[in-house]
Order: sequence, then structure tokens, then C-alpha cells
Amino acid sequence: MTETKRDVVEAILLAKDTDTIWDSSTVRYYLNRYGAALPDDLPVVPEAVGDILRSAHGKTNLLDVLDTARNGHTISKTLAWIVDNQNNFARAWLLGVWSVEETGEVVKVEEEK
Repeated sequence: MTETKRDVVEAILLAKDTDTIWDSSTVRYYLNRYGAALPDDLPVVPEAVGDILRSAHGKTNLLDVLDTARNGHTISKTLAWIVDNQNNFARAWLLGVWSVEETGEVVKVEEEK
């Protein structure tokens, strides 16, 4: 599911206008949905960068990937992108989820294991 936290808040706002009974189980349901939802501002990375994220995540560490990018950025557009967008790359790495720039697809590292 690619539901974002904002999607959950919007669902709560819609539900509050219905005959929904707001007992503890309903509140818990929405809290659980919110907790499982993706952040609203997912990092956006090119598909080739996503391939690196997918292949390296869990096999090496972020510092090694950034070091490799820094040392190879003159020969690869993909590595140059990582060097130029280190914060965005690091967010995608830490969250384990990102949006593909070319398609808008949301990719989760966990799904690749």
C-alpha cells in the first residue's frame, strides 16, 4: 500500500462527517493506519539511482555508497547525481522508500528482499 500520512488524515476528516462511531477501536484503527503510512514528502530519485539503492541497501553502508559515488562521479551520471543530491539520497536510504523520478512509482526496499 502506498498510503501517505496525509491520506490517512483526509480519511479521518471524511469519516468524522459520517455516522462513524468514534470508540477506542476506531481511534486505534486510524492510529495504526497513520503509523503504517508513508511520509508525505518521499525522496524522489532517478530510476538508475534507485537501482543502486536497491542493490546496495542491506549489503553495505551509506558511507561506503557515498564514498564510491564521490570517487566515481566523473565517469558516471548516476554517481554524479548521488554526489550532487547526497541529502536526498541519504533520506531514501534511511527511509528505505522513495519515488522514482521517471514514473512516480513508490519503491520500498523491504519488497525487494
